[in-house]
Amino acid sequence: MLIRRWNWKSALSSSIWRSSIFLAANLRSGWDAALGAMLAEFVYRAIFAGFYGALTQSFRQVEPRWKGAVAAVTTLVLVSHTVEFGVHWLRGTPNLWTSIGASLCFTVVSTLFNVHAMRRGVLVTGEDAQSFLTDLRMLPGLFRKEAAGRGES
Repeated sequence: MLIRRWNWKSALSSSIWRSSIFLAANLRSGWDAALGAMLAEFVYRAIFAGFYGALTQSFRQVEPRWKGAVAAVTTLVLVSHTVEFGVHWLRGTPNLWTSIGASLCFTVVSTLFNVHAMRRGVLVTGEDAQSFLTDLRMLPGLFRKEAAGRGES
């Protein structure tokens, strides 16, 4: 199922964002170390983030909503950061704990947002998908609708 539903939108965006996190977290160790960490993270995420996106997409229909969000965050934190730690430990990423910690925080926030967006048909792949450009255009509206919804409660 995960291979068929591999979410290329997640793979692309996660690779860009997370490789940037690893670059920034390792700059104090020099450009070579930072670029090495960035490249390792980019390759790892380019391969695996599509599977993680497929998992997230599958949790979008879980009811009640909070259970889907908790399940997605818990699963992704445990699986993705265990593998991520192994990749960076093996390659000798210098600021490993800072890098993993920043990436983990990003996972919590981005997974919660992705479940929210995917429930609305944004950032999904497969039958329900629209173009990535359309998804990007819809993202600001997802923030506005949530902020407006909280103000009315």
